[in-house]
Amino acid sequence: MSPLYSQHIRNLFSKQKPNKLSRKQIFLYILGICCLCIALIVTNHNYSLYKKPIAEVVKTNVVERNKSTDLNHNKDTVYSQKIVAKIMNGKYKGRLIHLENTYSYSGAYDQKYTVGTDLFVSLEKNSQHALSGTIEGVKRDTQVTAVAGLFILILLAIGKKQGFYSIISLLINILLLIGALNVYLALGNVSLLAVCIVAVVLFTVISLLLVSGNQEKTHVAIISTLIGTFVSLLIAYIVMQLTDSNGLHYEGMEFVTIPPQKIFMSEVLIGSLGAVMDVAITITSSVYELYEKNKKIAHKDLLKSGKEIGGDIMGAMTNILFFSYISGTIPMVLLYLKNGSPLGYTFSMNFSLELIRALTGSIGIVLTIPITLYLSILFIFRKGNRK
Repeated sequence: MSPLYSQHIRNLFSKQKPNKLSRKQIFLYILGICCLCIALIVTNHNYSLYKKPIAEVVKTNVVERNKSTDLNHNKDTVYSQKIVAKIMNGKYKGRLIHLENTYSYSGAYDQKYTVGTDLFVSLEKNSQHALSGTIEGVKRDTQVTAVAGLFILILLAIGKKQGFYSIISLLINILLLIGALNVYLALGNVSLLAVCIVAVVLFTVISLLLVSGNQEKTHVAIISTLIGTFVSLLIAYIVMQLTDSNGLHYEGMEFVTIPPQKIFMSEVLIGSLGAVMDVAITITSSVYELYEKNKKIAHKDLLKSGKEIGGDIMGAMTNILFFSYISGTIPMVLLYLKNGSPLGYTFSMNFSLELIRALTGSIGIVLTIPITLYLSILFIFRKGNRK
């Protein structure tokens, strides 16, 4: 990082005084915590809101366990569990029901149930009018509410107004993604990539305007994000066309009834957007902040500081992108290796698509840094405002 930029950062922090929480802020924090607690209590006792029968586990007992070893010497243990549960809603509310559950030590497709777990069940009556049933799933709304509420509280506490707009932006983007998929399914003859391109433009504009406001640096970030994202997608498309997608394995998309290449390009486009947008707004905000703190800063010094910031961001963001994509393939890699597949075959089958996604996103990051930097300086020094 350049000495000039470091000096500005030191000056900025040296002038800051520790902010004390006002009574209004304390009240809002307490109110938020109280709202979260109330939401947890409500979701923990909202059985009557569900039409599906829910039963709370009151007693469990493992009655059988069987060990197994496959041809590749992988060992596992399968357990048979007897469960007594109390029905919490519907016309049979308060009655006890006996359930059975089979789960494995690996727990890939099943799980062990403990006392206090709420289960969705289907009820049946046998010839003796005794009540029995089968387990259909787990009621998890309390846990989801806890995680979502904690996320919102932390975001609002740290980000304040920007945090609130970030939440709104996230909700809008989720709705846009659902809407884009519904449009594609409804129209049928429209290209999935074309729908995703429109969605990406909307994602970028709405997200950055909500989070950063309608100001010049936001406009620069929007332009830079779109240029970086689409240029990186174009490079990936050209390379795939020239190589005829050799080395890429689309077996994970074999049940989709449209060409997997189109789905993959849409994935690359949306996947690259997040990292590119992050880099664009970071560079833009840093350059504009340097200029606002010292409007006499020379063009070359601002450019030099921006390059230093971009260099620091580039390495971190490319690694983050790589690990984010690769981490999702770990279960399949372990499954292949555990079943005796060679290392090279395992990596080629599971890492090929993820590596292309990571490389495309990294190209977008690298391209976005100079694009954003030069666009920011161009806007700052435009029309002879600075010489």
